[in-house]
Amino acid sequence: MGAGQPMVIVTGGSRGIGAATARLAARRGYAVCINYYRNREAAEGVVAEITANGGQARALAADVASETDVQALFEQAEEALGPVAALVNNAGVLEQQCRVENIDAARLTRILATNVTGAFLCCREAVRRMSTRHGGQGGAIVNVSSAASRLGAAGEYVDYAASKGAMDTLTIGLSREVAGEGIRVNAVRPAFIYTDMHADGGEPGRVDRLKASLPMQRGGQPEEVASAIVWLLSDEASYATGSFIELAGGR
Repeated sequence: MGAGQPMVIVTGGSRGIGAATARLAARRGYAVCINYYRNREAAEGVVAEITANGGQARALAADVASETDVQALFEQAEEALGPVAALVNNAGVLEQQCRVENIDAARLTRILATNVTGAFLCCREAVRRMSTRHGGQGGAIVNVSSAASRLGAAGEYVDYAASKGAMDTLTIGLSREVAGEGIRVNAVRPAFIYTDMHADGGEPGRVDRLKASLPMQRGGQPEEVASAIVWLLSDEASYATGSFIELAGGR
């Protein structure tokens, strides 16, 4: 471990916004734990990029919807890279586009387990380690929400949008709960970003279909979201907590 390097855990760090955030955080001096669920090869690829540029990184598998996995993730990350100073709650899932009338309970359970339970569990473990109330040194949490939480994603994935609404509420509540304990909690709300997630929803070209309807008339890049996330983690955002940065091209 590099001397004095703060450590950040990035959940869902093997692709898209998570991978871009991991790369940028490493360039800004963080030791980076890249959490992944299934794609070890992709996660190790991000680690290789970071280490080739002189950074510190480790890929660790965990399903954030599993309490035991999350506990093990934080323990292994600290063992490998030192005390956690920051958390980026980026892991998230969505399913094939459909209307609410066609959503079943099993799908809801899958979405909420990762996007809501996972976010809560990771925040819990981070607070237990970072809070001055527990002897920690403070830290920062950034939750990766979505503009869908306020737009609703009608006809596509209202369940995903609802899960991100829950993440918004978590951000506000937790930020107030731990503000006096040295921890800042903020969120970003990206949308219309060029990532693989749209393919998960059944429409790889979704951003190109919608970009003309956006005020900026273009889709966003993962690196643009990563810049906002890493800024919120940094001391430059030292008086920001319970805040949201909208990253949806003006929508």
